[in-house]
Amino acid sequence: MKIKICGITNIEDALLCEKSGADSLGFVFYKKSRRYISPEDAGRITNALSAFTTRVGVFVNESPEEINQIVNLAGVNLAQIYTLENKYDLAKICYPVINAFRIKAFFNYSALNRFRDNYLLLDSYSKTGFGGTGKKFDWSKIPLDLRDKIILAGGISENDLEEIFEFVSPFSIDVSSSLEMAPGKKDSEKVKSFFDKFNRLRFLC
Repeated sequence: MKIKICGITNIEDALLCEKSGADSLGFVFYKKSRRYISPEDAGRITNALSAFTTRVGVFVNESPEEINQIVNLAGVNLAQIYTLENKYDLAKICYPVINAFRIKAFFNYSALNRFRDNYLLLDSYSKTGFGGTGKKFDWSKIPLDLRDKIILAGGISENDLEEIFEFVSPFSIDVSSSLEMAPGKKDSEKVKSFFDKFNRLRFLC
């Protein structure tokens, strides 16, 4: 199981998470987010990272042209896309895509079948924001044949790790708000504690 730490806004947090064992780091290019970072600032951070750390740009309803421009400027590897209608012309995006879906109580998981060739991120639905809400959705409803193909997001904290390892086993987990002291600023003690527990459980499993 891999770990993506999202909402990175500064070099100190990026290097801390990378050193702790994060497989990927997420940079939010949605201007309404409290964790927004400009492409220029993100580029300065990504230039300082190891070549083995995946950089992910998070987008909400931007055009493919805007996504291509920002991805190139910020030096990220993947475009994580939230869209209100999930009707992107993916062929126009020049980079690998993570399709992000906000899961409501009666979400139709069969709608994901046409996206199975891409990475899929499942996050909690919120009326007030895209990602970083600190809220969970009902993981038990995720189809069994889908679980090892998804990036699981939405309110994940250190206290959820046993359940995730035992009952969900996703390809990756996406963590943001539970590791913060404030939006966009990670808490080093929370980060260390999270990775210590994750690594213990990974070894046991």
